[in-house]
Amino acid sequence: MSRPPSLLIISHDIVGAQMAGPGIRAVQLARAVAPHLPVTLAVPAATPPDLGAVPFDVAAYDLERWETLAPLVEEHATCLAAGDLVGRFPALGNGPAALVVDGYDPVLAEWLAVCRHLPLETQHPLWQARLAYHPAQFHLGDFFICAGERQRDWWLGQLEAHGRINPATYAEDPTLRRLVDVVPYAMPDTPLHAAHAARDPLIKGVWPGIAATDRLILWGGGLWPWLDPLTAIRAMTQVASRQPAAKLVFPGTRHPNPAMAEMPSHHAAALALAEQEGLLDRHVFFGDWVPYADWPAVLAESDVAISLHLDTIETRLAFRSRILEYLWAGLPVVATGGDATGDLVAAYAVGEIVNVQDVAGVAAALLRLLDEAPAARAEGFGRARRELTWSHAAAPLIAFCQAPRRAPDRAGWLPQPVNLEPALTQAQANAAYWRDLAERYAQGRIMRALRSLDRLARRAGVKS
Repeated sequence: MSRPPSLLIISHDIVGAQMAGPGIRAVQLARAVAPHLPVTLAVPAATPPDLGAVPFDVAAYDLERWETLAPLVEEHATCLAAGDLVGRFPALGNGPAALVVDGYDPVLAEWLAVCRHLPLETQHPLWQARLAYHPAQFHLGDFFICAGERQRDWWLGQLEAHGRINPATYAEDPTLRRLVDVVPYAMPDTPLHAAHAARDPLIKGVWPGIAATDRLILWGGGLWPWLDPLTAIRAMTQVASRQPAAKLVFPGTRHPNPAMAEMPSHHAAALALAEQEGLLDRHVFFGDWVPYADWPAVLAESDVAISLHLDTIETRLAFRSRILEYLWAGLPVVATGGDATGDLVAAYAVGEIVNVQDVAGVAAALLRLLDEAPAARAEGFGRARRELTWSHAAAPLIAFCQAPRRAPDRAGWLPQPVNLEPALTQAQANAAYWRDLAERYAQGRIMRALRSLDRLARRAGVKS
């Protein structure tokens, strides 16, 4: 392509003082690519957030209005966006910029878990509307990235189903790495500074019920439906009887993005279970969401980390971003087996792998790690810090952006055109939308809700 190399990273999640995994990934990819070519990070906000001294530009756009994003797209040789954004703004794939689709987050698998509690007749039109976002990314991407080899296999299947594995893409590269490659979530290239450990504690000796000398077990992420915080809490009954100083903390129970405020989670059930077991505010503690600038300090004052999940399709495809941060901080991890990051914990010998919902196994693993000498797994952590950095992970993306090109099958090979009208708006998936659906269902007005959803689906071009 004729333009000088440059990259526009379009974040669909909030970026700023408080961030979840997608926003952190956008910032860290921008940092990793910026030494090699100009980078702009576009954030869904009224004004650009203050990220301090960063080696890239920051811009704001409106998730509801393509015209706020279009000028930024026009200025860059390459754009990177998650699949849902491509569904919302299909014009991303029909302009002069090459389009990289970031598929690290298994959105459809997560959607199934989030909506599982609804009756099937309610899920059906919601699912139809959800699928309206889906095809554009497969047809319009010039290059696809994902978080691991398992995800890559999944993406190869999706791309085959949408006609993207064809004589043109195979002729360019029989390995198909030029079509889809792995850019995992990673850890910062710089070590966790001693300054973070030297800061005044944020949890030990600060949260009521947690002493400065207590042993902190950190559950760093949210309590989403595909995860298993309840097994962690049940295990704490056994851990506390052997290690009275052990304290399990959930510092991130509320998603920092207000649009996700109504997303189902295990928060209420976890609170109830901790109280029922007599652990609440004694050995199990809940917070809100740690500001991103404070997160390294929280990692530094923790002793052990834990990441448990249920046995679902999401597990097969997931890449738990928090585990990379635990490895960065040298925190030994108790993790459920079955996902890609559990494989990393085992491969680098930086923790213990447990079975799904194995309360006794989790308790025993936590006790073993709490009893270990701090340097017991230093070799594994050192190797992980050398090999799992953002600069290493981003190499395939950097290589593409340095020589961006239109995928060879984008001209004449694809079986059908893509509708350039945005499929759905953010307003149809925000908190008010979910509250309205729940209210109608509770009041017995489900048929009105279904008719409303049917109209949305038909406007998106699908039949319910």
